[in-house]
Amino acid sequence: MQLSATSYEERLTAPRSWWLISFLVGLSFALILLPFGTLPMLGGLAGGTAAAAVVASSYGAVRIRVVGDSLIAGEAKVPLAVLGEAEILDAEEARAWRTYKADTRAFLLLRAYIPTAVRVEVTDPEDPTPYLYLSTREPERLVETLRAAKTAA
Repeated sequence: MQLSATSYEERLTAPRSWWLISFLVGLSFALILLPFGTLPMLGGLAGGTAAAAVVASSYGAVRIRVVGDSLIAGEAKVPLAVLGEAEILDAEEARAWRTYKADTRAFLLLRAYIPTAVRVEVTDPEDPTPYLYLSTREPERLVETLRAAKTAA
């Protein structure tokens, strides 16, 4: 597969506050283990912090990419040929599409800590998925890349 000039990549990293929360989880483990001595307390601090950091890192490791003739969003790989119009959703509209406007058949790559999103129609008649909902920090750039890649194809 050849990279095109219209490639796009974004990693939906967890917010900085989650790293502080990871440390606080480790501190909680340290306080729980304090009655058992200094060494278990330090182990609780290190182990609890590391475990919480792994969870935060893995949750924020998901990527959205437009490479060649495909949109790759997390585990989904969708050919650009079956995608329709892409719509930029501001914070209020994104919240609406996550809640009362949502279709249970839609593919949601949802990260609640990212307020903006893009909704992309799926035009394949054999695919029951009506649209893709993609949380993104750069909705304008993603939509522009999708449009450019579709016109280049």
